Amino acid sequence: MRFLPGIGVILLVGFIYVLAYLKSRRSKYALALALIILCSLILRVYLSWDLYLHDWDERYHALVAKNMIGQPLKPMLYRDPVLPYDYRNWFANHVWIHKPPLPLWTMAAGMSLLGVNEAGLRFPSIVLSTLAVLLTYGLGRRLFSRRVGLLAAFLHSIHGMIIELTAGKIATDHVDLFFLFFVELAVYLVVVQRKRKTAGGAVLIGLAVGLAILCKWLPALTVIALWVILDMDFLRPRSVLHLAVILAVMVLVALPWQLYIRARFPAETAWETLFNLKHITQVLDGQGGPITYHLRVLVRSYGELILLPLVWLSVQSFRKLQDRKRLFLLAWIAIPVVVFSFFKTKMQAYTVFAAPALFLLTAVFFYYLKGTIRKRKPRWLASVCLVLLIGLPVRYSIDRLRFFRPEERSPQWVLDIKKLRGTLPDKTVIFNHRRPIEVMFYTDYVAYDHAPSDKEKEIVLRKGYALAVVDGPNLPPALKADQAVIHLK
Repeated sequence: MRFLPGIGVILLVGFIYVLAYLKSRRSKYALALALIILCSLILRVYLSWDLYLHDWDERYHALVAKNMIGQPLKPMLYRDPVLPYDYRNWFANHVWIHKPPLPLWTMAAGMSLLGVNEAGLRFPSIVLSTLAVLLTYGLGRRLFSRRVGLLAAFLHSIHGMIIELTAGKIATDHVDLFFLFFVELAVYLVVVQRKRKTAGGAVLIGLAVGLAILCKWLPALTVIALWVILDMDFLRPRSVLHLAVILAVMVLVALPWQLYIRARFPAETAWETLFNLKHITQVLDGQGGPITYHLRVLVRSYGELILLPLVWLSVQSFRKLQDRKRLFLLAWIAIPVVVFSFFKTKMQAYTVFAAPALFLLTAVFFYYLKGTIRKRKPRWLASVCLVLLIGLPVRYSIDRLRFFRPEERSPQWVLDIKKLRGTLPDKTVIFNHRRPIEVMFYTDYVAYDHAPSDKEKEIVLRKGYALAVVDGPNLPPALKADQAVIHLK
């Protein structure tokens, strides 16, 4: 029975995608795009329908966002740190500035609107992830053609890693999804500005880049490099003025938060700044890999043939340097891949903000190959390439979305935590719980994952808290027999 929802969803979106293809063949591009957007939304809602927090990193982002509902200018993990803590320990500290604030503020707004639950938490990501598909179509249409935009939007709509980020299922989750959206929004505005060249357009670009920085810091500056590539006459006075406007607005948007946290939380900010720099020189949290790591991610995540259009794009870009569109696409892909390849710490989503460029590249190459297929020998090989360029990403998506791997959407452990609400005194500290972050998200209790020492027990009781302990074999006999302690199974 657990297979049925997945089978139902894949049949439904499969039918709608076929319908979109048929409409595009009749040049009904608006309707075809609407159907692709609908499928995009269905897939994102389907994978986001877990009624529990995912381990890395969603549960931490969820708890901080919950605590920001009432105090948006003080991001906190442990809102009430009853026990002493180390501010350098990002998964057990008090003030939490391990990630920039914009995704956390937006998740807090979602929970203010829909309640402190999984739906409220993931709602903003679902909306932005779906809108990003629309941006990909807009980029394809403006840079190349409507059919390129539609195919790129289709590839974006089904992409497994992006949908997993939207649902919070994999590391960096909503933060990288927000970053992808605002980078792509800024890139789209750059493309629009290429023709209009207005001061207002420059303001919007600066705003979008500033918001991207508030999602994931300085990799957002990639957009500035892309603006320079598209605007090859950037040394002219008007272009210099527009660049100055972009940079000024970007700084006005992004800098105040940096100044604020440095003044309000100097120790935590200094440590996090150092910690971020360590990603370049050290392998953190066991997330290392060879220098080819991100190229392997491209092959795995965008289809095993992705290197073929990448080589084609590189050759075309350097043969025709005046073709800014191809150079623009190449730079959008190459800058993050090359830069992050030299970082010692590596994670698969670090380069995901280049995903729209890869979707566009695949679509452009697909139609290039299709248009020249009669000249190629053997023709069957070119035909196989055309099928695989689309088929491999579809296969990857089906695998990542777990349609045929049933999962427990509401596991017993989360039901047990939710049952705790209202059963203990308002001021209670729960010890020895294996999921303390989730306890603090679903309830208003304070929770720790270890058994309390005598000193910690004294601190808790002295501060006027009730003390509860989850029974387990690691508890000392004296604590098991203590009648002043609330024992939980």
